[in-house]
Amino acid sequence: MSAATEESPSTVVATVPRLWELVDDRTREQFAESIGRLADRLDRGVIGQYDQASMLPSLARLSSYWATHPDRMMQASLRWTGQAWQAWMAAGARALGADVPGPVEPPRDKRFADKAWTDSPAYWFLHQQHLLLEQAVAEFVDDAELSDSDHQKATFALKTIVDAVSPTNFPATNPTVIKRAVETGGQSVAKGARTFVHDMLVNEGQPEQFAKGVYEVGRELAVTPGKVVFRNDLMELLQYSPTTETVHEIPLLVSPPWINKYYVMDLSPGRSLVQWAVDHGHTVFLISYRNPDQTMADVSMDDYLLSGPMKALDVIGDITGSPKVNLLALCLGGTLAMSTLGYLHAIGDDRVNSATFLNTLVDFSEPGALGVFTDERSVAKLEKSMAKTGFLPGGSMRKTFDLLRGNDLIWNYVVNNWLLGQDPPAFDLLTWNADSTRMPADMHSFYLRSCYLDNQLATGRMELAGTHLDISELDQDMYFLAAEQDHIAPWRSSYRGARLPKGDVRFVLSNSGHIAGIVNPPNPKSRHWVGTTDELPADPDQWKAEATMHPVTWWEDWAEWIGERAGLLTTPPPSGSDDYPALGDAPGTYVLGT
Repeated sequence: MSAATEESPSTVVATVPRLWELVDDRTREQFAESIGRLADRLDRGVIGQYDQASMLPSLARLSSYWATHPDRMMQASLRWTGQAWQAWMAAGARALGADVPGPVEPPRDKRFADKAWTDSPAYWFLHQQHLLLEQAVAEFVDDAELSDSDHQKATFALKTIVDAVSPTNFPATNPTVIKRAVETGGQSVAKGARTFVHDMLVNEGQPEQFAKGVYEVGRELAVTPGKVVFRNDLMELLQYSPTTETVHEIPLLVSPPWINKYYVMDLSPGRSLVQWAVDHGHTVFLISYRNPDQTMADVSMDDYLLSGPMKALDVIGDITGSPKVNLLALCLGGTLAMSTLGYLHAIGDDRVNSATFLNTLVDFSEPGALGVFTDERSVAKLEKSMAKTGFLPGGSMRKTFDLLRGNDLIWNYVVNNWLLGQDPPAFDLLTWNADSTRMPADMHSFYLRSCYLDNQLATGRMELAGTHLDISELDQDMYFLAAEQDHIAPWRSSYRGARLPKGDVRFVLSNSGHIAGIVNPPNPKSRHWVGTTDELPADPDQWKAEATMHPVTWWEDWAEWIGERAGLLTTPPPSGSDDYPALGDAPGTYVLGT
């Protein structure tokens, strides 16, 4: 036997670093720089057109780091190989009837809910290998010396790939798919294949997330009775009909985001926050934004401020005669609402009595997963793309949000629709989620740059309509609601924004995610946390540790809070006025625009 064949893996590991030591530091740096320059050049070229989030340069820098640290790479490879061998030996023992644990303790994951993943040694082994891959990839990124931006992009890109190659996503390695194929005599396979071809041809290669035609706007969605009392080129203002004999004297204006249609706030009956507010004696007005097209390319954030909330406040004052209005805002609509408060304060206008912010970012210093898509390079690419059409296509935002929750919003339906041959469920939230809207180029560019890149609103450097905004001077009572599993507006980031104004702030944490945390009518799974004092410590985790959990929806908590700030009870105001007559029934016309 030759000396070469007698070398052990440990000898190889020891040899590689010694060989690399022969290369001087400057050569190593030049190698890494060359990889970076090549990736940047590709990113600016044709390849970059298909990589709108500029993942390639980050992955290239990750690769160059490991290429210049072969000793650590070899050690990591041997560690993974050893664990993979351990899983193989454990699977063999389980095949013989022994209950042997693997190298990785499986987390709770609904993709692997079938009992075969634990009862069958073969499927158990596949699951262990996938878990080891997830672990190895995470360590591969975490152990590299990268900038925060490169770390975030590389993590996102590699996790997306690992999720895609999960054994649950392939018919031969998914026991549930095989069982259903046998039970249906192959019919599930045939139907899934037909659905796959259909989606490739007419649905841009995406599996459907919901059953179409079950929920429709004006029929099952957005059905709370009301009138359109104002319309301009940007928005319609809806006034909802009272359901109580008396109402609070201070009306409520709802400021929704314009990334999607407004009716997430007025979903199906029993799941409508608007209806909840109306039934609790509030005169509710709501902004319904127009779906922008190329004619609105130059519509700015100034226009959204002045023609949106500011104009709505004027109309509400005329109709109700109330000198005060309460605000309720969601997500991007909340960012605009906070900007509106800053604008009103700057011009000496105190019309807003209190403000409620739902899953809203005000401080963008830690934007969470969306930071992958909102760095300078990605924003510049997006601006170049929007310049051609005058807007950001609605599907672009939806696909971005779907990628952030790929297992739930993509691969879940790949398995259900294409592999199991089942129809997607009827679901009001996903029907709304797919009803995407476009974004005007000028406004969207300003929003991304001023908020995500420069964090101007939180740092007192934003200007709108020629006015400097300083939200640190705001003294209205405010209610901040965040969601524990929110991936769009992470609750800790929302918490940091809640600490910026100087008024009394009630911070509440709901369970669930960005939208399900809002659409949270009374149900057995609802819960929320409230601080034990009015103080908001600097550390959000300290606040959470000291907060009290209540096993009911936050809707109950908010109803009491807003009721105390909505004034006395009085006769409901008329629907519209002489200056603002009703133009039609809710939900209006803009929400139906495609």
